[in-house]
Amino acid sequence: MELPLTSEEQELLFSIVEQRHRELLKEISHTHHNELKHALRKNEKLLESILSHLRGTPVQAVHG
Repeated sequence: MELPLTSEEQELLFSIVEQRHRELLKEISHTHHNELKHALRKNEKLLESILSHLRGTPVQAVHG
């Protein structure tokens, strides 16, 4: 899927995703339930991938 964005839209989207990524890292560190922690880590990896796309850097293959 392609999502054409203006520079301003891209900056805002990057900021929002980056903020959620930081919040998710905190949430993971405070979670003790293994199944929930696994699901949160999966989402965290997806957010990392999105951030890489927004930065225009190559994304490494994610397994799992």
